[in-house]
Amino acid sequence: MTARWISPPVRISVVAKGDADRRERDDRQGVRDERRDSRKPIDSGDRGQSRDRTGAGRGGVAAGSRPGVRGARRPFIHRDGRVIPLVLDVTDAAQIAAAVERVEALDILVNNAGVALYDDLTDRAALEQSLAVNLFGPWAVSQAFLPLLTRSRGAIVNNVSLMALAPLALTPSYAISKAAAFNLSQSLRALLAARGVGVHAVLTGPTDTDMTRGFDIPKASAESVARAIFDGVAGGEEDIFPDPMSRTVAQSWRASAAKALERENAAFLAMVSAEAA
Repeated sequence: MTARWISPPVRISVVAKGDADRRERDDRQGVRDERRDSRKPIDSGDRGQSRDRTGAGRGGVAAGSRPGVRGARRPFIHRDGRVIPLVLDVTDAAQIAAAVERVEALDILVNNAGVALYDDLTDRAALEQSLAVNLFGPWAVSQAFLPLLTRSRGAIVNNVSLMALAPLALTPSYAISKAAAFNLSQSLRALLAARGVGVHAVLTGPTDTDMTRGFDIPKASAESVARAIFDGVAGGEEDIFPDPMSRTVAQSWRASAAKALERENAAFLAMVSAEAA
């Protein structure tokens, strides 16, 4: 079976700071976009927080008073003068490094880049492409911006998927890469706690974006999901379930043996690290 795109690889939205919805059309490569709304600041006591959002988005938006930076695969002029566009592809190390040079301060990094394929695991290229964007992309961007986040004692938000917990075999490469991205989030959470950097995993259910356009199923609006994500970050939720479908499993996940084991492993790492210090 030849892999078929739900959405081709990535156009990236990076840092965004504003207080209104941002929207733009997909580029000619048919890149998936997701709209983000963050009218409410994550911390009402800090109106100047900067937020870096990587993802193929209809506008990375965050509340704040400072100018924003937004990245795309090709240059463009954003209609909101507070947004500073830059070129960034999460699979391109040089572009990631260049983006870091453009950002002076950062409080929150949102990794939202994603690609999904219809495949049946017979095409190695489909799996490699999914891992390149959905796993190694967030890893590379997080590592690159980590010094800024450490300085601000900020947070990383990785938008994974409910498929990280249970795959839909129509898109198995996507599910595998999202499961890996979830494990990445859990591991970074434990490793970065001592630096004061929080890591949040967003287990999103069906959302009304271009990626799910072909599925005739109930979907949450992108705006409501975005609000729930930022509310979850503000509330200190490690794992965020931002839509009606994902919330049906939230309580069982938080009380699960797997979540308990994650906490035990994190505590063990902290103990070993303290003894070695």
